[in-house]
Amino acid sequence: MAHTHDHAALPRRRGLAPDHAPDHHHVPGATHGAARGALLMALVLTGGFAAVEAVAGWWSGSLALLSDAGHMVTDSASLGLALFAHAYASRPPTARASYGHGRAEVLAAFVNAIAMLAIVVAIVVEAARRLVAPEPVAGGTVLGVATVGLAVNLFVAWRLSGATGSVNARAALLHVMGDLLGSVAAIVAGAVILATGWTPIDPILSVVVALLILRSTWRLLRQTSDVLMERVPEHLDYAEIGRALASIPGVRDVHDLHVWAMGADEVALSAHMGVESGEAWPVVLGACQRRMRERFGIRHLTLQPDWPRKPPSMARRVIPMVAKGDDGPT
Repeated sequence: MAHTHDHAALPRRRGLAPDHAPDHHHVPGATHGAARGALLMALVLTGGFAAVEAVAGWWSGSLALLSDAGHMVTDSASLGLALFAHAYASRPPTARASYGHGRAEVLAAFVNAIAMLAIVVAIVVEAARRLVAPEPVAGGTVLGVATVGLAVNLFVAWRLSGATGSVNARAALLHVMGDLLGSVAAIVAGAVILATGWTPIDPILSVVVALLILRSTWRLLRQTSDVLMERVPEHLDYAEIGRALASIPGVRDVHDLHVWAMGADEVALSAHMGVESGEAWPVVLGACQRRMRERFGIRHLTLQPDWPRKPPSMARRVIPMVAKGDDGPT
């Protein structure tokens, strides 16, 4: 079995066969640092302004402001979870977590999506109640606070857009875009109420924002659940990958092919490769590595070669190597 990865191999450990050495150690880079800084900044600004909007929404009687404040409070909790998951995912692989901790980010993003669904339901229920029994709304306060909120959300979204290498930064950006839409809706609601006094515009625009948030949230929920269920990533074609491997010179067939995401951004592949001869395997392996990397961006491959066995009289002697702890291979 050949286990390949483009990162530098780690030193061999006693008791581990070379083909299974955990050589997929990930070192946090500039992208992780940028994402962490952006998430921390988003947490501080979002949490701080959520308190302002909550007070203003309660005082003005605006569902649009209260909904956006509740959204931002949940965002703050989600961002805190994202920061924890981001730091945890940066830890190196261990004996108990040989693939590393990359899926911690995916799991946190999945929880964020579930929280967003709950917020959408709460907004729609309260909006329906407000439409049946309208309440007075202070349009001037709504307009002023929502304008400041729009500026805050635009700044946070700009910072997070530069750290999209992290799935949690993308999930946080989704939350902030929802906040931004909420601010726009509150601005429109405040302007309409000031101009006409028609208060039902406040809950109506809250529902519109909730539906927009629902669309993006459902997409994030589907993406993260695909990773957790180890489905083939959406941007890859399973059949095309199989054909690309099978078309390499020296390959007879490809079977037991599996493609899945190990974390937010890294894809793994395993397969059994029928090859024409054992001597051809090193060349075939190199060709598989290059093709998967260049065409599909897959760098983590575990390939098992299968080739026709020679007649017993011509077969070369094979000595099995089995690790037995400190006694070494026998």
